[in-house]
Amino acid sequence: MSGHDDPITGLVLGGGGAHAAYQAGVLAALAQLRRAAGVERSRNPFAIIAGSSAGAINAAALACRCDDFERAADDLASVWRNLRVGHIYHGDVLRVTRSGARWLAMLSVGWALARRWRLRPHALLDNRPLGELLQRTIALQRLPGLIAARQLRALAVTASSYDSGEHVTFFQSGARLPAWTRAHRVAVETELTHAHLLASSAIPFVFPSTRLERNGRAEWFGDGSMRQMAPLSPAIHLGAQRLLVIAAGGMPEPAGRTQGNASGHPSLAQIAGHALSSIFVDALAYDVERLQRLNRVAALMSDEARRAAPLRTVQALVIAPSRRPDEVALEHLEALPLAVRAVLGAVGVRAAGAAPAASGAALASYVLFESSYTRALLALGEADTLARAGEVRRFFGWPERDKT
Repeated sequence: MSGHDDPITGLVLGGGGAHAAYQAGVLAALAQLRRAAGVERSRNPFAIIAGSSAGAINAAALACRCDDFERAADDLASVWRNLRVGHIYHGDVLRVTRSGARWLAMLSVGWALARRWRLRPHALLDNRPLGELLQRTIALQRLPGLIAARQLRALAVTASSYDSGEHVTFFQSGARLPAWTRAHRVAVETELTHAHLLASSAIPFVFPSTRLERNGRAEWFGDGSMRQMAPLSPAIHLGAQRLLVIAAGGMPEPAGRTQGNASGHPSLAQIAGHALSSIFVDALAYDVERLQRLNRVAALMSDEARRAAPLRTVQALVIAPSRRPDEVALEHLEALPLAVRAVLGAVGVRAAGAAPAASGAALASYVLFESSYTRALLALGEADTLARAGEVRRFFGWPERDKT
């Protein structure tokens, strides 16, 4: 973990389904820069790791092996590099028909059909393979030992309760850190399980919700990016003094850059993609803006006024895709299994002759767990990070590589 004089550094990983491959590329590039700087291999650069949605899975994978950050980052990139749809959800015709086709039929014909089938489909896709992948690759049982050895201060995973309507941050720490409560947001200290990761990554409508215990009763939870009004908050509450924020879904478009299909009504895929982007992108972007404003305000206040507020500055470095993930996805839609393409096509996803916004590629980009796409995002994450190598080194205080 960081030295005694270093600020407590937090890592925040946002959500975005398959977009989270980009985060793995950023982390792999960080490992390259650390090696070049000669930083001690066993020194974990992140005392606090917080994630939501697919970012929660990346966060847990990194936290459980934080005693060798570079190898953990490289292995995480390897998993994403070799990923296939079948590792995340069932993509064969039979199972997609059981889940996706029934779900679409319910939308169009009505829930009366459930009586005939004696089954109400819970989501568009069946993600049971993801649960098996998590069991194989994320050793959560290592967390207590790593925390006790002071390799890690805390791991936080967020999920949204369909029962209470609250946004819940589940965190594991050995420092007896206080929980917190805000409007529609609460924190719960607990022993994290793979079920927490499944709940946090359950994209609404796409993957089924997960049942978790909280305060002695069971609740159904879904994607942690839903109702996440302050994505940076968990890491800050847990004590982070500076943050590296990796946005999986990109940040808002520059002014004047618009794409669309003004000649026709938006398809269901376009609307769904827009809704998911609102969930995965907007809150993080706004929270970063809010942090920057608060930092400026804090810088103008006296020490006494800051203590009375209380208010403190939190340095943040944000790394986000320099290219829209849906643009990248549009080039790889054919990699999806035929049955999945058929279901997505039924709601308006199309690859040929369409701009990203009009194609519905935004929706497809969240479930495009195929190696051609994830490798493209990995490469983008690495390139974006290495292009900002100077900023990264200054943020962590790593020495510049000797070029002699």
